[in-house]
Amino acid sequence: MGVKHARDYGEILAELTAAVGLIQDSYVFFEMEPLDWERLSEEDKHEVHEALAEDLFYGLGTQPVIEVGSGVVMHDVHLHRINVLAGDDELAAVHLI
Repeated sequence: MGVKHARDYGEILAELTAAVGLIQDSYVFFEMEPLDWERLSEEDKHEVHEALAEDLFYGLGTQPVIEVGSGVVMHDVHLHRINVLAGDDELAAVHLI
């Protein structure tokens, strides 16, 4: 089902894809090894990040906080946005409305 949103899903997906790309070890979510990640082309890395963003969008509909590598992706229901954090630092916020 995913999270409730009023913006175009394509726009949200593009922003979330870029946001999860800011997590240095986001590939760990798919249980990839660092060497396997480094061997991927930039286009393939983008495709992995897009698949991750889709999984997160739908997963956050039932689980408001999901760990991604050393980062955390959180659905803030009250502010209608998805926050991407690394430690205490906010890397990005994707607005849903």
